[in-house]
Amino acid sequence: MNLRRFGIYCGIAAPLIWLSLISLAGAMRPEFSHSYQYISELGERGSSTEIPMRYIGFEFAGVLYVCFATALPASLREGWRSALVAVFIGLDGLGRVGAGVFACDPGCDGLSSSQELHRLFATTGFSSAILAAIACGIVFRGHAWLGILSVYSIGSGILAAIFLLLMTWDTNPIQTPGLFEHLATGVLSLWLLVFAARLSRAST
Repeated sequence: MNLRRFGIYCGIAAPLIWLSLISLAGAMRPEFSHSYQYISELGERGSSTEIPMRYIGFEFAGVLYVCFATALPASLREGWRSALVAVFIGLDGLGRVGAGVFACDPGCDGLSSSQELHRLFATTGFSSAILAAIACGIVFRGHAWLGILSVYSIGSGILAAIFLLLMTWDTNPIQTPGLFEHLATGVLSLWLLVFAARLSRAST
């Protein structure tokens, strides 16, 4: 297996591992609410799910995102357009790694430096993932075999952004921030999985 195909397979595996760890860690903590609590709380310092969520869910999956990003220029061969999408996906991966290295405080509402860095990296990851989906839809809309994903990619990025805005809206009448975060990461994870799977089929 060459490095390009390995990178594409990393893009398929990364969102599957991420979503699986959210489900697994949530199942390990019956008191955890996916509707009211943030995903980061599954990896908070001192929790029973800190180790698997931080080191597999955030860091390992994040490395896989970076590996996928490095394979994009050689897979797409579209010059700056490939590089643009690759940069955003790579920043998403680095944001995930950083969010794993710097765990949030219990409840993710502390004031420690680790908490602040966790928030910074998580925000970077989410923002980059949204930009990656939108950029992919725009720059590849006329591509021979990626154009079919154009509307889906842009829609995924916009929908995820809306969910994150609802998550942070203090006066939102639906006070379920965890639910909106889960929906946002679900939409973006599914988009990356579809994107990587499309690349895998086209590369056979």
